[in-house]
Amino acid sequence: MTRKTGRAKTQTVDAVLAALADPQRRKVVDVLRAGPRNAGDLSRLVGVSAPAMSRHLRMLKGSGIVSETHPDYDARVRVYALRTESLGALKDWLETTERLWADQLAAFKTHLER
Repeated sequence: MTRKTGRAKTQTVDAVLAALADPQRRKVVDVLRAGPRNAGDLSRLVGVSAPAMSRHLRMLKGSGIVSETHPDYDARVRVYALRTESLGALKDWLETTERLWADQLAAFKTHLER
């Protein structure tokens, strides 16, 4: 992995973690697991005002967790969908961290057994 690629992955992981730090944004992700929804539905289902939902969706879009489309019948309507591939960098980071801890604990066990 090149240095630039590593930095980009770190920035992606940071953006995803920052977006998922808020419980209401995690609720949005949970709702979108069932399929795309418009902003009004998300606002109602998550239980936040439309302006608050707009802010949450902006953060989720900026981190790449959700995408926004406009149906052909009405360009004013915004439909949001989960982009599961955006969580790949976070998943990779978690797997690497888990391997690191497993290796460290195995080395510690070996040390104690000597």
